[in-house]
Amino acid sequence: MSETSSQTSSKSSAQKWTIAVLGAGAWGTALGATMLAGGHHARLWARDEALARSINDDHVNRRYLPGITLNARLKATSEMQSALEGADCVLAVTPAQTLRTVLADAAPHVAKGVPIVLCAKGIERETGRLMSEIAAEALPENPVAALSGPSFASDLASGLPTAVTVAAQNADLAVTLAERLSAPRLRCYSTDDLTGVEIGGALKNVLAIAAGATHGAGLGASASAALITRGFVELRRIGEAFGARPDTLMGLSGLGDLILTCGSEQSRNFAFGAALGRGESLEGRPLAEGAHTAGIAARIVRERGLEAPIIESVTELLKGRLTVQAAMEALLSRPLKSET
Repeated sequence: MSETSSQTSSKSSAQKWTIAVLGAGAWGTALGATMLAGGHHARLWARDEALARSINDDHVNRRYLPGITLNARLKATSEMQSALEGADCVLAVTPAQTLRTVLADAAPHVAKGVPIVLCAKGIERETGRLMSEIAAEALPENPVAALSGPSFASDLASGLPTAVTVAAQNADLAVTLAERLSAPRLRCYSTDDLTGVEIGGALKNVLAIAAGATHGAGLGASASAALITRGFVELRRIGEAFGARPDTLMGLSGLGDLILTCGSEQSRNFAFGAALGRGESLEGRPLAEGAHTAGIAARIVRERGLEAPIIESVTELLKGRLTVQAAMEALLSRPLKSET
């Protein structure tokens, strides 16, 4: 073997990680498959043993990614210790409101220094904590990062091109993770604005419910465009109050994700809002993450003296105190002012 070939082989081997993916829903499964495509070893942790067995034996995730055949090398387990054994990186892809419990269960099995990459979006309903704050409490000896951006699980699992942002307070860590987690159809950009990425990902879910409700109520494309634009103003206003950088909020994890989730019923939050706007019963429908985040976001807005009428309207809609039409009329009747 030539020296060049030997160096290339060594470099390729050094870049191969064992990646544990906590959560075998649509996004977790898609990320696991993509990590395999990027040359890594990947293991999924599934809460449901039957789901893990289906992924292993049939190479499908019928519950969350119907119609997509998975790489036979993608393995799943319902045993937390087995999923995390020897992991060089952990992708936490469980819903925001269950993250604290899952990380507490994972903590005894995660080696010191292994990066925890948060792939769910939201704010903890009871405490107002960001996902990175929860991870830092659960795993204080592990660096924390977040992966976020405009991405549908079915697109990524189907091999369609997707771009996201990987954020960590340590810029070098963000760069390393973005390089390692990038795959043939997944391009990862890096930033050290972890707060900005988290705020953008959490608030766009709430705004997607508003956009879906506007669409479901048949209020027209003009109203939808206005709502999304003014919603972004609220996202930017709140983000900046948390110290987020404007360029982050204008990027993939902020504006990019907002555009995607506010325009398609592939988005669970948009679909939830659309059902709300059509006056359908929400009984039995999985509660979208934005529905959890809306109340705590509205509380944060009030506590900080910020102006976010769309986010507050979503909270009132979810509580049944306001109709979509009444919310839109209230927004239109607000005092006129400059566009800021």
